[in-house]
Amino acid sequence: MDGLILGAGASVALFAASAALDALVRPRVPARSAAGLWLLAWMTAALFGLFLALCGNVTVAAALTLAVQVLLAVASNAKHAMLGEPLLFSDLAMVGAIFHHPQFYLSAVAMWQRIAAALVAAGLLAVLAWFFVADPAPHLAGAAGLAGALALLALSLRSAPYRRLAPVPCAHSDTRRLGLYPALLLYWLRWCESSDPPPCPEPVRQPPQEAPEIVVVIQCESFADPEELFGDAAMALPGLTAARANACQWGNLQVSGFGAYTMRTEYGVLFGREEEALGFRRYDPFLTALGEGSYALPARLKAARQGGWRSLFIHPHDMRFYGRDRIMPAGGFAELVGEDRFAPPTPGEGRYVTDAAMADEIMALAQAAREPSLLYAVTIENHGPWTSDSGSGGTDLMTGYLRLVRNSDAMLTTLTERLSALKRPALLVFFGDHRPSIPGATAPPAPEAPSSKHTPYVIIRMDEEGRIVPGERRRADLTPAALHHAVLDMVLGAPLSK
Repeated sequence: MDGLILGAGASVALFAASAALDALVRPRVPARSAAGLWLLAWMTAALFGLFLALCGNVTVAAALTLAVQVLLAVASNAKHAMLGEPLLFSDLAMVGAIFHHPQFYLSAVAMWQRIAAALVAAGLLAVLAWFFVADPAPHLAGAAGLAGALALLALSLRSAPYRRLAPVPCAHSDTRRLGLYPALLLYWLRWCESSDPPPCPEPVRQPPQEAPEIVVVIQCESFADPEELFGDAAMALPGLTAARANACQWGNLQVSGFGAYTMRTEYGVLFGREEEALGFRRYDPFLTALGEGSYALPARLKAARQGGWRSLFIHPHDMRFYGRDRIMPAGGFAELVGEDRFAPPTPGEGRYVTDAAMADEIMALAQAAREPSLLYAVTIENHGPWTSDSGSGGTDLMTGYLRLVRNSDAMLTTLTERLSALKRPALLVFFGDHRPSIPGATAPPAPEAPSSKHTPYVIIRMDEEGRIVPGERRRADLTPAALHHAVLDMVLGAPLSK
């Protein structure tokens, strides 16, 4: 009896500690819902059972259970402060990418933090080895507890009240209401329940008067209008200003991410499916993009024209990142032009391949094209974190950002001039993938003001003599998916059903 009372007391204490940790996760509320606390209790019990089955030591299992929850809470709060979102189930799918491409992630972590993390990991391994219990009884008890907790979780999640939890994606409010750990579980389950759409139907279109033969789409890393970003007219970008004046269409691109999540914008422009249609796939649509290849811009261009279009995807980075090496061919790209086609940047050029080098490669490919061609390019010169001569934060980081975004602006000017010099009907589409997250200079918008995440886009049309065709000079604010359809309409003609 005493043992049962002691065990029950320990379980209550462990759950209370878990609930207290979850209460520290942003967005914070005085108390989570009863449904969220119920799920948290059995998730905690399952995690404790797992560690007990592995080590056989009750104290160590409890400590590791809380350590995992601390790690997730700290990661979620750090992400919320930098990007304006809590931790999502899809973020956990990126763990493997940290090991394959550490420079994209570890550069944002201070050296002392890396050393501390390594020491903590080594300490945990030492603790596990030192306190490992050879007696099989606690290991079996842990396995039984894990099985029981998972069974109760499964039964709960299959019940009608829990099937009605989080029916549509709204990560901020669901984390606020249910707590971080239940939201992670529920969103993963809803994502698993999603399915691929049917093949993309192609509408009957009215052919345009002069269809472009070359379409260049530039997805520019962290490109935003600094005049708007920092509220200083002196920071206006001359290339962007001229492009807006020459564009047949321009405006704000209503991207959903801030400071990161390139793949959301990239997916929207390439595949043309709105986030409302994606459901729980919206947080990392590249995880499921292989089943949606018929919606991709290259596939639709090829299907709509006899003889097709030749599409090239240009990105000076490892194509395995985000699975582009598989997704892009499935979407109709005939060739991937990756990091092996670019010389490494010199010490004075920064960490990544420059936008000037990108412009040279894009124009070489455009000049060599003998058939209608789509060149979709993803730049990375302006990928943070930004540095300056002094190496400090705040306004100095802003100076570093301004230097690189001006390089991107110069690329826009260069591409406009050199595409015009080809004297072929052409379309240039240029947009930023997301705004920069610069500590001390920019901050993510509040959830109730998502429109302040936008970046600029421009569409410039050129005729067979290389002259810029201004058209209506129409301003239209678009989602990335709507930009996809705007490009299709300009290249193939507007659908007759519109």
